[in-house]
Amino acid sequence: MKIKPEDFLLENYNFELPENQIAQCPAEMRHGSKLMVLDQKSGETEIKSFTDLPDLLPEGALLVANNSKVIPARIFGQKPTGGRVEFLLLTPLPLIKPTVTPKGFKAVVRGLLRASKSPKPGGVVTFECGMKLTVLGKGKFGLSDVELEWQGDLKSIFETCGNIPLPPYIRRAADETDNERYQTLYACDEKAGSVAAPTAGLHFSEEINKKLKAKGIERAEVTLYVGYGTFSPVRAENIHDHEMHHEYIEIPEETAKSVIKAKEEGRPVIAVGTTSARTLEGAFRETGKVCKFKGETDIFIYPGFKFQVVDRMITNFHLPESSLVIMISALAGRENVLSAYRKAVENEFRFFSYGDSMYIK
Repeated sequence: MKIKPEDFLLENYNFELPENQIAQCPAEMRHGSKLMVLDQKSGETEIKSFTDLPDLLPEGALLVANNSKVIPARIFGQKPTGGRVEFLLLTPLPLIKPTVTPKGFKAVVRGLLRASKSPKPGGVVTFECGMKLTVLGKGKFGLSDVELEWQGDLKSIFETCGNIPLPPYIRRAADETDNERYQTLYACDEKAGSVAAPTAGLHFSEEINKKLKAKGIERAEVTLYVGYGTFSPVRAENIHDHEMHHEYIEIPEETAKSVIKAKEEGRPVIAVGTTSARTLEGAFRETGKVCKFKGETDIFIYPGFKFQVVDRMITNFHLPESSLVIMISALAGRENVLSAYRKAVENEFRFFSYGDSMYIK
């Protein structure tokens, strides 16, 4: 794929999107979305339904999906003055290392604080669930390091008192529907810690999964704890200058073996979502091979990147000028992707987290 100088300019990843095509709610059924099929070599597109996916995938294909679980990470508390404070926990729960105290537990974590007057370092916020927060310091983009103090099980506290952190472009409060639908069916309770769903997986219903299994299509799992950085805009005019956020990833040995076997046998490895692609390619960059892996990645995938593991991708439609639309342009070509996005707008596709789907073959 020929790379052009204009592929590195952020402004060339912009596109017109009517606001009414930003999905505010999930489709009536998980598999009820439209599906755009994009040929990464020719740029040709077809408009299908997500229910067509099992027939579109080649026999023997290996799907690799992100099994991380979204936690109700948004919680509301009060300053000593009575002012309301919103706290969004960004440190994945499995990575929090608590210290035992006479009153329970404490740990230093990272998060976002929002208030009419944001608490300064040393400021304290209390929560009805009995948890207490002390601000330690503030970093870039509104991030804060804080010390949490609590009693009992921290996961249970957030599940009882927290709210699902819907993306900022969904302009409504989370409700009971989101507790189920902003979560993949294969989300693993032990991998609870994401603040955003790996949204390409939201379309996979029990019905679709049964059809895939009947066709002999395997699924393997990786973990990437989706952080707030997934919504961070690319601020550099030349995308080479963009500073990518870090995310924690895991590839179990069983998944590594499945990927190696598929590659050896010439079967396509299909990433379910950009987070799965980032996990596979990020771990390969660190180790130079497909293997069991635990650690962080800050990999930034943009045109010119040579995919070492991922052959194809199932993904949603992403924000203009985002690192995610840049990533899929690395796989399918910027002009092909933007042409497909224009067709999606013309055909009234729904965009972003609760929107329609794309299969890059």
